[in-house]
Amino acid sequence: MARKTVLVTGASRGIGKAIAVKFAKKGYDLVINCVRNEERLLQTKKEVESYQASCLAFLGDMGDMAQCELLFSKAKKQFGTIDVLVNNAGISYIGLLQDMTSSDWDRVIHTNLTSVFNCSKLAIPGMVAQKYGKIINISSVWGNVGASCEVAYSATKGGINAFTKALAKELAPSNIQVNAVACGAIDTEMNQFLEEDELISLIEEIPTGRLGRADEVADLVYHLGYKDSYLTGQVIGLDGGWM
Repeated sequence: MARKTVLVTGASRGIGKAIAVKFAKKGYDLVINCVRNEERLLQTKKEVESYQASCLAFLGDMGDMAQCELLFSKAKKQFGTIDVLVNNAGISYIGLLQDMTSSDWDRVIHTNLTSVFNCSKLAIPGMVAQKYGKIINISSVWGNVGASCEVAYSATKGGINAFTKALAKELAPSNIQVNAVACGAIDTEMNQFLEEDELISLIEEIPTGRLGRADEVADLVYHLGYKDSYLTGQVIGLDGGWM
């Protein structure tokens, strides 16, 4: 059986890296991306290739359609169609909305939401042509309930949730499934700004009594990318019972 190809954005660290490595272990070829940290991206590429997977690493901003088109052109030349798209690239902004600049707002929207549109738009034609595809969007519990001092981030994740549900309906007749994983507090660099007492207080709120792990997110994403052809349009919480 021909090897399938997975594109993971934001794959230089954390959840994105864990997802890329998981698919490589399972026999998929990889296209990986990040916006600026080439050294880390190449480290991910090296780890992916240690599992005998072919890997294309691309440094670029997926919120920029021209860069996204260049990535897809390179991926098509090397692998053909993208079979599984994992939209993981994202940044956070902590602070009061009244103190947020317009450029900060635009940057969060551009990185977290526009990138999902760009990559999905470019992946869909190939998936439709082969009557097969999976699009998995990495969301957040804040997309469901909102977070004080994270208004822009919450807005983008809420947008991803609605995007997921709507696109799933659009693509279901073509045997393409679109789902999202709404992550809770995951032990990654994004949460390293928390002071020790803040981290303890956060963990006390989570029924399972701990942060989630990046590999647990990767396990769920792989399952969504590998099976469940009838499961589509869902925003699946992975939060230890927190929300």
